[in-house]
Amino acid sequence: MTTQTQTASRAGILPVMFAVVLGLGIISVTGHVQAAALHDAAHDVRHATGFPCH
Repeated sequence: MTTQTQTASRAGILPVMFAVVLGLGIISVTGHVQAAALHDAAHDVRHATGFPCH
């Protein structure tokens, strides 16, 4: 039973970790990109997270 519980908890953490890494990657890319369309789309988020954009 211990093996099943450990496997289930590891399987449950993988999607969470993937979502965190993906989310941080998206924030980092949109925070540093200079393309006008992405800048306009992420403008408020950039200010909220502290990325200077002007």
